[in-house]
Amino acid sequence: MSAALLSSAPLSSISAPSESTRFLLPTHHKRLRLSSLTQHRLSLKLGTSRPLTLRCSSTMHQSSTPSSCSQDSLFYSRAFWVSRSIIAWNVGAGEGECYLYASRNAALCVADGEIQGHDVKIKLERTNYGLSQQEVRALIYKSPSEADPVEIVQLKELNGVWSVKGPRHWEGCYYVYEVSVYHPSTLRIEKCVSNDPYARGLSADGKRTLLVNLDSDDVKPEGWDNLQDEKPNLLSFSDISLYELHVRDFSANDPTVPHEFQGGYLAFTLQDSAGVKHLKRLSSAGITHVHLLPTFQFAGVEDEKHKWKHVDIEKLNSFPPDSEEQQALITAIQNKDGYNWGYNPVLWGVPKGSYASNANGPCRIIEFRKMVQIVPGYYLRRNADGGIEHSTCVNNTASEHFMVERLILDDLKCWAVHYKIDGFRFDLMGHIMKRTMVKAKSLLNSLSKDKNGVDGPSIYIYGEGWDFGEVANNGRGINASQFNLFGSGIGSFNDRIRDALLGGSPFGHPLHQGFVTGLYLEPNGHDLGDKANVERMLAVSKDHIQVGMAANLKDFVLSNCDGEEVKGSEVLLHDRKPVGYASSPIETVNYVSAHDNETLFDIISLKTPKDISVEERCRMNHLATSVIALSQGIPFFHSGDEMLRSKSIDRDSYNSGDWFNRLDFSYNSNNWGGGLPPKEKNEWNWPLIKPRLADPSYKPQKSHILAAVENFSNLVQIRYSSPLFRLRTANSIQERVRFHNTGPSWIPGLIVMSIEDGHQGVPGLSQLDPIYSYIVVIINPGPTDVSFANPALRARSLQLHPIQMNSTDDVVKNSTYDASSGCFNVPTRTTSVFVEPR
Repeated sequence: MSAALLSSAPLSSISAPSESTRFLLPTHHKRLRLSSLTQHRLSLKLGTSRPLTLRCSSTMHQSSTPSSCSQDSLFYSRAFWVSRSIIAWNVGAGEGECYLYASRNAALCVADGEIQGHDVKIKLERTNYGLSQQEVRALIYKSPSEADPVEIVQLKELNGVWSVKGPRHWEGCYYVYEVSVYHPSTLRIEKCVSNDPYARGLSADGKRTLLVNLDSDDVKPEGWDNLQDEKPNLLSFSDISLYELHVRDFSANDPTVPHEFQGGYLAFTLQDSAGVKHLKRLSSAGITHVHLLPTFQFAGVEDEKHKWKHVDIEKLNSFPPDSEEQQALITAIQNKDGYNWGYNPVLWGVPKGSYASNANGPCRIIEFRKMVQIVPGYYLRRNADGGIEHSTCVNNTASEHFMVERLILDDLKCWAVHYKIDGFRFDLMGHIMKRTMVKAKSLLNSLSKDKNGVDGPSIYIYGEGWDFGEVANNGRGINASQFNLFGSGIGSFNDRIRDALLGGSPFGHPLHQGFVTGLYLEPNGHDLGDKANVERMLAVSKDHIQVGMAANLKDFVLSNCDGEEVKGSEVLLHDRKPVGYASSPIETVNYVSAHDNETLFDIISLKTPKDISVEERCRMNHLATSVIALSQGIPFFHSGDEMLRSKSIDRDSYNSGDWFNRLDFSYNSNNWGGGLPPKEKNEWNWPLIKPRLADPSYKPQKSHILAAVENFSNLVQIRYSSPLFRLRTANSIQERVRFHNTGPSWIPGLIVMSIEDGHQGVPGLSQLDPIYSYIVVIINPGPTDVSFANPALRARSLQLHPIQMNSTDDVVKNSTYDASSGCFNVPTRTTSVFVEPR
């Protein structure tokens, strides 16, 4: 098996003991460095018994009478009363005078541009001495659970860094920091106990930091130091294909995995389990990297497995496929079971303990490596009123802060060097500053086999470049959004091709159809306007897909549905933003489904007309994956898409337990019909979901699943059968890729793409493929066979790709090409690949 491992924050590399594989991981943000604060300091002649949060006004509200005074400007925390004589804040005081107002009966208000209702008014005096230092101690423990520390040592501060040197016998001990600091949640100076954000080892559930040397032979599996030499060479990032997988999903329900390994790191080290055999099959087809969802220490799952709660599987199986009972039982324990996606990080630099056989000690470090062989508030982003920003669903990390950025970079280096991770996927990358991402790429690129034991230039970085929340439109600095990453060599997910293929968006109406789900060609009854409007929607969707198939390049020139020559950046979304934004193919990660939102098979089952067959839905699944597999750029596949994976139409299964997230590598079931999905995120869709789950005709049989796995493997093999599917530069794509069936006289829905290689008669076009000189890909999403003729494609020696000719798919074998007329015939819901051998 020669694949690679990725995950949703830092990326990594995985292999079985005798076979090399690459892995990638997720990234987030470590050594405790407490930098001194730079707020204004003012002295005052008034004592106070404890620190207070002050409500400071930045605007004055006009009001005619005190009784109607606006209180809005008094609701926000913009300053801190940190000692008897000091108030501190981080907003400019201007050139005017500052006063402290107080009211015995809380009657303060702003009226007519003035503070009213006060009993006390005290003038404040500015000083520039800064704030007094905080006190930091380390409490050293012999074990993860003993009550009393064996030593308490004081840390000393130098240039904002607190440190202490200790004896060698501390190694293997545990410690925590005790920090005396003003805490905004209690409004007091508190003694806070904290782990080291630079922790490299932990006790169970991260209660204490383990002092561990990652370079010690004691925490290295056999052959660890030579692993980098055993990995397959990666000639170009364009050769990457990503397979997204959750550690627990991979083996929690695999009966071929020993019970003690199920759901953990060591399941990846087995040679003969059903899951590993499946990964080997995908690797043989060409998949290069396994992307793991978060594997750092996260909250939401206890590290110690005996604390988990479980639901009786036989009881769950006893309910009807559209029952509310399954989700009720699952959600009753969802915060106490062993399942969570892990996007609630606690410490980014330590492997998650729940996936290890023992969460204490160095076990999690060793087992992760074996798998790979196959100051409070500083880190949080706040708004102008002192509140924590949470546009990412949880507390937002402030990468614009120097030490937060430093933590991100240091952690990435740790995962790359000490765990030999091959790539890093950043969740909500747009909430990180572009500066940080560029530094991360530069840092990783500087690593070498000779100096660091890893090939840094082969480590790939990508993520979600969404531009929203408080960082939108560069609100906190130039952020790592899709448009800002142009020219950086950092990849971002292409949501344009996803939405065009499926229809609408994950936030729109669930019945909104798209290119592969029947838009215009097979209406499902959802009102999208008159026939002309819907036909126009299909034409526009086709343009979006074609730009995506050309790596979503900003400057790729094509003929749009109106017959106009336009660049990718001139093809527009509904909000008038450009479709194309990338400068090179490695900056585009094309996908049609991922861990979040419904699975590909589920969304197809939801959007398509009720009266079509399950065989037709399966072919739509094949069609969608074919577009991703045969596009320029980097293809990304959600684990299970190749097996018609279902989560019973759950749109957000982050905490839906093993039941709704099951993967069956025996191919007996795709997990359809496990009951109505959890109420919290799906109840409003239950009226649409319930009749579909109840209908037995929706459920694929084993034969359908086996056909899907073969179809997917064939598509990946076709991608790697020619370098023409993996062009490395924007110029190569512009010179070689063409789209036909364009303009207003098009055949609705049909995509025809050709890729030309260099040969005699084509000046200036070098030869890349020793086997094929010309390739034509034809995608027919419609319910009937289609014939297409083009003079530009006449008189060629084209034939159906041998992999499709030798497949068990009898439908695709009916694809034909007539050289005299340049006419192709492509069956319904089929992607046909024609090649011209040299």
